Amino acid sequence: MKRIEELDVAVLSPEQASVYAAIASGPRGGVRGPLAVWLHRPGLASSAQTLGQYCRYETCLPPRLSELAIIVTGRIWQSQYEWDAHVPLALQAGIASETVDALANGEAPHFERADEEAVHDFVTALHRERFVSDSLYERAVKVLGQEAVVDLVGIAGYYTLISMTINAFCIESQHDGAPAFTPTENDR
Repeated sequence: MKRIEELDVAVLSPEQASVYAAIASGPRGGVRGPLAVWLHRPGLASSAQTLGQYCRYETCLPPRLSELAIIVTGRIWQSQYEWDAHVPLALQAGIASETVDALANGEAPHFERADEEAVHDFVTALHRERFVSDSLYERAVKVLGQEAVVDLVGIAGYYTLISMTINAFCIESQHDGAPAFTPTENDR
């Protein structure tokens, strides 16, 4: 069920057209999904896309860890659109397919790398418990560094906004096959 229609590019207001052009000409290469929803409120779209550009392309985390944080967030929020958009990027960046499979099944993955485990555990705790224990925080800082932990919180927050938008407006996944994950007991 689609809750909001995409705007017709031919009849955008000047402010919407400016934001649309900025997004379409940037690294995303197009305006779709949550960005298309936000375009209904160009001030939100402009601010969110600027934050999103930073969180996606400019943090101090390598793409492997950023993409892991994104798919963990998308999975926790049961955001199929986000999951489908970022799983291929996570795999391409070096996340093991076994990790993706475990996440898809609602299971805690077994990690070979301490930095991946720290990202997973930190983002999961932040979402599920809405808090990060001192020991987990200290481990994340030790493994990732203070600046990377700050960026990690930004990524988790931005992709929560993305996931909330996807879920609130029932943005359908562009995945053509069977759903990549189904809700499990661990999702409650």
